Amino acid sequence: MSRKRAMLLAAWLMLPAVAIAADSFESGKDYYEAAYTQGVETGAKIEVREFFWYGCPHCYDLEPYVETWLKKKPANAAFVRTPGMFDRWVVHARAFYALESINAVDKVHRAFFDAMHRDKRTLNDETSITNFVVGLGVNREQFRAAWNSFGVRTKLERARQLMQDLGIQGVPTFVVDGRYITSPSLMGIGAGDAQSRTLEVVDFLVAKSAKERKVAPKR
Repeated sequence: MSRKRAMLLAAWLMLPAVAIAADSFESGKDYYEAAYTQGVETGAKIEVREFFWYGCPHCYDLEPYVETWLKKKPANAAFVRTPGMFDRWVVHARAFYALESINAVDKVHRAFFDAMHRDKRTLNDETSITNFVVGLGVNREQFRAAWNSFGVRTKLERARQLMQDLGIQGVPTFVVDGRYITSPSLMGIGAGDAQSRTLEVVDFLVAKSAKERKVAPKR
């Protein structure tokens, strides 16, 4: 048997295993479908939206896994962060959108988590948060202007409406293509395994959504 034919045979023999792995992610167990599908902001790319809160220890534990996933995410996926909007979380949501509006999320995002969870800093109001981000090199005047801007207020209301429409009850939670929802809390296994499996489910849902887009009837 030629080397080429042997490689093709080996690839064919692996197909059932791949199919079994994909089928192991079950609707109602590893993910579920939103009652009301939401529009996406990412055009032809499959939207992967993470709902998070800087004060959430589970989000903090998940963040290294998200960072690793972002380096190798599917080429047809686009990642969107959305801060949770329960009442006492709003100050952190406002901080996130203020940072986003001045292109400072990459500079501050992980440091914000570290400050709250590793360093036990209290960042619960505009003054403490402003002083913190300024210490990381963010321009004070730009951040304060963004904090009070109409654009940030609009994004906060959009995030609140999305959480309500999707029925998001906790974080971290991922929504794929505005339709499929998964979370480490659904996995029911050890913490690290749950985090890794969640992102495997996200990849599965990206592929599923892309396939469904292709076969959807044209309007």
